[in-house]
Amino acid sequence: MLSFLFRPNYAQKLSLLATLPLIVACLAIAALVSYQSRAMAEREIQVLERQLIEAKKAELRNYVTQARNGFMHIYGPAAPNDEAAKKEVTQILSAMIYGKDGFFFVYDYDGTNLVSPRQTEFINQNWAGLKDAKGVPIVDTFIDIARQGAGWHSFMWEKPSTGEEAQMIAYVVGLQDWQWAVGTGVFIDDVIASIETSRKEVLNRVRRTFLYIGAITLVALILVFASGMILNIRERRLADAKLKELTQRVFDAQEEERGRVARELHDSISQLLVGVRYALETVKRRIGRGEIASAEAPLEKGISGLATAIAEVRRISRDLRPGVLDDLGLGPALKALTADFATRTGIETQFTTVVFRNRLDQEAKIALYRIAQEALMNIERHSGATKVTMDLRGHAKGATMRITDNGTGLPPEPLRSGPGIGLRNMQERMEQLDGTLRILSSRGAGQVGKGGGTTIEATLPLSHLLPPGDEVVPNRLP
Repeated sequence: MLSFLFRPNYAQKLSLLATLPLIVACLAIAALVSYQSRAMAEREIQVLERQLIEAKKAELRNYVTQARNGFMHIYGPAAPNDEAAKKEVTQILSAMIYGKDGFFFVYDYDGTNLVSPRQTEFINQNWAGLKDAKGVPIVDTFIDIARQGAGWHSFMWEKPSTGEEAQMIAYVVGLQDWQWAVGTGVFIDDVIASIETSRKEVLNRVRRTFLYIGAITLVALILVFASGMILNIRERRLADAKLKELTQRVFDAQEEERGRVARELHDSISQLLVGVRYALETVKRRIGRGEIASAEAPLEKGISGLATAIAEVRRISRDLRPGVLDDLGLGPALKALTADFATRTGIETQFTTVVFRNRLDQEAKIALYRIAQEALMNIERHSGATKVTMDLRGHAKGATMRITDNGTGLPPEPLRSGPGIGLRNMQERMEQLDGTLRILSSRGAGQVGKGGGTTIEATLPLSHLLPPGDEVVPNRLP
């Protein structure tokens, strides 16, 4: 139904395609903003959590200090076995309750509870080995801390006001003469709730940011699309004709190479990218569920797959360009090309060059090599020549490559259906490098340069010759 209502033409498809970089950029910006917002907010939340917990700890330390001040006049002069003093201190601590859930507790080093005003059923019971719902030791840790002097402990404990378990932080000090662990704790469920509220606010801000970016992207896409349509309507017919012609020429000239590349892409790159996609989708789902730690393994797998895909792309790229140029340079590469041509076709071929080192830039070397390939192919297929000469030399105005054969030459202009694909490719390569391509031809077979045949002369300007000392040193084969 949608395709029936909206069927974009070729120009409109190009405009839609032009919006893809904008969409990708906006998605990248959104992801970056989301990541930075989450990271910054998480740091702020962690700082807030530390501050709140430190405030709770300072409060606990103050409570314990006040309690010690309240019974030190009894504990200080008392003997280790002074039961009357111990009873008086337990009464003082039992009376020290504060807030809804605050209280002091006392355990002896054997694990027996001596003071628990909020939960009196604990008193005179031995709680050694007691653990919370998460398996964290409680009383044994109190005793260990008390033996060392003082310290903190965090665990789950039943909240007296609600009867439900909540996270508690306790501060414990040891009375070594009596072998008591004395302490108090404070529940930090309010801190945890505050932190969770802050995290929810962060998620809401991130969602709003995504909505804003999406709205901006939509407006930008509409503007880009509208602008593209206005421009395309005016030049649609001419652009379509040129694109169709170019597309047909590319298909005619490179269909075989495209098939080979397509097979390589399907057999290697495609499979690798599918694996990367599944890995990234797994990462996305786990991050969406907040499982950051478990997302590392599939992310590493995706990165490894991308590295392998990049290596495959580089290998295919190396296959597409003539490696002999990198290994030997243009002169030796052309000499090898003509020698192979002579061996394959039996046509007498001569290559000459004036040594001007390897001073052509990379684009010029590739263009001249491709033109030589195309020219020799045309000679083999159409000319009926028995002799070919190729000459390459540098001069004050640049560099010139001349290829001459003694074949039948090109047909007269009225009999030509149009320039061939090969000749058009040569011309376009030279135009792209601001060079010139001359084609001189006469009908009738004869000697090279006399009475018949074809001469192709490709000249590159001086701008494509590297300054002395900057010439590219070809790779040396072992």
